[in-house]
Amino acid sequence: MQRFILYIILLSISLPLLSQEVTDEQGGQLSARRSYLHLLHTDITRFDEAVNPDAWILVGNVRFRRDSMYMYCDSAHYYQKQNSFQAFGNVKMEQGDTLFLYGDYLDFDGVTNLARVRNNVKLIDKTTVLVTDSLNFDRNRNVGYFFEYGDLYDETSCLRSYYGDYNVDTKLAVFIDDVTLENPKFLLLSDTLHYNTNTKVATIVGPTNLYSGQSEVYSENGRFNTAQKYGILLDRSVLYNGKRTLTADSIYYDTNKGYSELFGDIVYSDTIKRNLLTGGYAFMDEVRDSAYVTGRALAVDYSRRDSFFVHSDTIWNITYNADTDSLYRLVKAYNRVRAWAPDMQAVCDSLVFDSRDTCMTMYKDPILWNGDVQLLGEVVKVYMKDSSIDWVNILNQTLYVEKLDSTCYNQIKGQEMKFYFSDGELNEMQVLGSVEQIFYPIDNGNGFLGMNTMTAGKTIVYMKDRKVDKVVVPKESKGVFYPMSQRPEDKRFLENFAWFDYVRPLSMEDIFNWRGKGSNKELKVIKKDKVPLPTLDRLKK
Repeated sequence: MQRFILYIILLSISLPLLSQEVTDEQGGQLSARRSYLHLLHTDITRFDEAVNPDAWILVGNVRFRRDSMYMYCDSAHYYQKQNSFQAFGNVKMEQGDTLFLYGDYLDFDGVTNLARVRNNVKLIDKTTVLVTDSLNFDRNRNVGYFFEYGDLYDETSCLRSYYGDYNVDTKLAVFIDDVTLENPKFLLLSDTLHYNTNTKVATIVGPTNLYSGQSEVYSENGRFNTAQKYGILLDRSVLYNGKRTLTADSIYYDTNKGYSELFGDIVYSDTIKRNLLTGGYAFMDEVRDSAYVTGRALAVDYSRRDSFFVHSDTIWNITYNADTDSLYRLVKAYNRVRAWAPDMQAVCDSLVFDSRDTCMTMYKDPILWNGDVQLLGEVVKVYMKDSSIDWVNILNQTLYVEKLDSTCYNQIKGQEMKFYFSDGELNEMQVLGSVEQIFYPIDNGNGFLGMNTMTAGKTIVYMKDRKVDKVVVPKESKGVFYPMSQRPEDKRFLENFAWFDYVRPLSMEDIFNWRGKGSNKELKVIKKDKVPLPTLDRLKK
């Protein structure tokens, strides 16, 4: 009779309750119908009204089923009225052949459908594993919540945080507080991070630092694909590479290929070389240690006593032989170059700076100004020393013009010019090849003595306080001196005289305002015929 009564009781336990409304802990409706717990097996069943009058004590190979979820343990306290149980030892929950949940202790509430698993907890969802000591698994939403640290592993990464949750349906994990994402290619530290174990995409929603090799990225908004190793960073994210820093409105960053693209208000700063690049778009190649900027591109060299600003359509910063002792850099600016510093201004079509000889070479209609002096030619080479101008070399169709007043200009032309500076001031000039010049000597009262014209094969001019102090010419030179009142109109200017002050940059802001020369004012590059080499036939004659 007792066995029959026990059989009836166990049978009633396994029967479902029909049409009962279920609410969560806050009173919200979860389901219009709840399914009942089914006790599938236990080796021993006890009931002790004195110890626990509401619980059945189950011992040995205990198995329950709730819908498609099967639950196993060594022993359990089963509360039939509450439709819940507590499980002890070797706890296991499984759903299908993809979802498994392990622990040492389980408190399962059949009303809320909430499983509280404690100690040595492991949730396995296909190739994703979540390890923690405290996990609450909501079977209504298929979401596991962990606290007091949890670690999530998949094929590419390991994530860890203090709080978090994992959604089995969407494969989305949310990590909060002291977040770490480790990958063979990088390390990510964050305040808040969302990670999809299916797409392998980490979504940044809080202050985040990403480290990869020599690079570091800071962002508060963005996404990073941990499988393909690329990211899209927004909201003025920052990329560090050694002593170089890049900031932009948005950054596309590829750690696998070693390059990044930056968009919107880019700032590229090199604290070692003490230079700065800004623009609307930038491309940075970490493998070649190179970068270029376009869209209102600006390069600033602040290693000098006075910063030097260069603007052009595009600016390249290229490193060569990066892994050798012969490392050097080229900075290339091309299309409508304008440069400004307090002691020097320049315009040209293109410009190249070579770190090997610290030479800045200007091409195609280059013009250089220093105070009231204007220099031009086919090619202008500016050599730097200790971050200031050392000397300048101008080649072909050269012209030196110094404005004295609105009608008087010192002028020299030749095939080549060399200018030597000291502390940023011009103190010596050498002109070579077919030299023609017009000078206005000054008396002690700073008045003009007259106009001196001269032709020579070579001329050396010494400057003092930005004025001509002495002119040295060969004995065979020819010249004519005219008093100021007797200056011929057709002798006051050299044939190639031009004063391009109207295109000169007036300030740092003015370098963005392109003003070209007037029509037919560009230099015509003269092609020089090569001297024919002697041939055997000619030698025989």
